[in-house]
Amino acid sequence: MEILHSKIFGENLSSTPLLVFHGLFGMLDNWGSFGKDLGEQLPVHLIDLRNHGRSFHSESMSHDDLADDIANYMSHYGIEKAHILGHSLGGKAVMQFAIKYPEKVDKLIVVDISPKAYPPHHQGIIKALETVDFNTVNSRNEVEAVLTQYIPEKSTIQFLAKNLYWGDDKKLNWRFNLKTLAEKYTEFVSNAIKFGVFEGETLFISGEKSNYILPQDEFGIRQQFPKAKIVTVKNAGHWVQAENPVDFANVVREFLGLN
Repeated sequence: MEILHSKIFGENLSSTPLLVFHGLFGMLDNWGSFGKDLGEQLPVHLIDLRNHGRSFHSESMSHDDLADDIANYMSHYGIEKAHILGHSLGGKAVMQFAIKYPEKVDKLIVVDISPKAYPPHHQGIIKALETVDFNTVNSRNEVEAVLTQYIPEKSTIQFLAKNLYWGDDKKLNWRFNLKTLAEKYTEFVSNAIKFGVFEGETLFISGEKSNYILPQDEFGIRQQFPKAKIVTVKNAGHWVQAENPVDFANVVREFLGLN
């Protein structure tokens, strides 16, 4: 059984750990400063989802797979119960996990995503990533130049470029498994999480400028997460933790009783 790759802060602290999962095409490094910050108060595990970062690659990528990966990770590290936080795709993973393994979750934090099915909306990014030919590009700048033809937002290009690394063959490549993520995209983005109810304390954090959690989603959220509290972070879009890190960390701290 393969265990997800992680980086742990505050390992020697004895309080309930916080497990953090990034979004699509992300990696644990996106959460570095948050992990370091909160790791002074409790153990924080920043974790690469399967097919991302330094975690294993697989041809399978369902919400159930992601939930089981979290359970396997916890048993590997001897963690009986944890606070679980997930952003975007990671949010789908942690919601499915909380419904499937409620006894393993202390408090649940879902960042800028709801349990519903979303229409496919990353086709442009996938097309851009597939257009990069690693046999012909020799630098990060050249890769970014290819992406610029398809993706207007510089911040998105920089986010994706963080996944570049030099392989043993002296060629650049993506850390994420683009083949599986492209093939299974509709399976994990355009599907709602399975129906079920998590009765534990739950916090949904949305970005004020993001449209991922809409007022009309609240009913669906409360059906599956009856104790859900929904908080909006000002001056932030979908990348809440990157766009307003101070307010974001404060909201999380308050919910976990760390203030």
